[in-house]
Amino acid sequence: MGTVTIGVSIAVPEPHGSRLQQLRAGFGDAAAYGIPTHVTLLPPTEVADTAVPAVEAHLAEVAAAGRPFPMRLSGTGTFRPLSPVVYVRVVEGAEACTRLQQQVRDPSGPVARELQFPYHPHVTVAHGIDEAAMDRAYEDLAGYEAEWPCTGFALYEQGADAVWRKLRDFPFGTVVVPPQGGHVDRGSVSAR
Repeated sequence: MGTVTIGVSIAVPEPHGSRLQQLRAGFGDAAAYGIPTHVTLLPPTEVADTAVPAVEAHLAEVAAAGRPFPMRLSGTGTFRPLSPVVYVRVVEGAEACTRLQQQVRDPSGPVARELQFPYHPHVTVAHGIDEAAMDRAYEDLAGYEAEWPCTGFALYEQGADAVWRKLRDFPFGTVVVPPQGGHVDRGSVSAR
């Protein structure tokens, strides 16, 4: 019996995911192309390889009870000096991400675990690089904006080559996505 390192996250869809990955590589983050652009729900967690089916069953239950929600990224933040990370902020969808990650890590489930730091949904754009490059990432992406409907999450496994690969998608149980907060759909307003 061996072990595997898994993670659960919400993928940042195209074209945003590739763009942020390219920018992360451009800032000098060597791990950029081995980590799909994402919002973490379960950080890297080592489990027995025989436990993966139970993890998948648990995630399927979480997803089946979930509902799509709007996600919006805007601007940058940093965890420095506690952790050498610059990120793009999740300004809409953060509460839903927080609830999801709690359900994924439920104490009765197969991936119950404590976190090293309090949960804070974000999209990493620089990690563990020199301070000048971290500052550049923080400044260059200060005006970054993206939004999309979050319709599920995925399970990933880290390979021996340190590259994260998707094992399975877990779509939410319903397909109705509420409108983006603060935005009016002008197409549905009739003129009188």
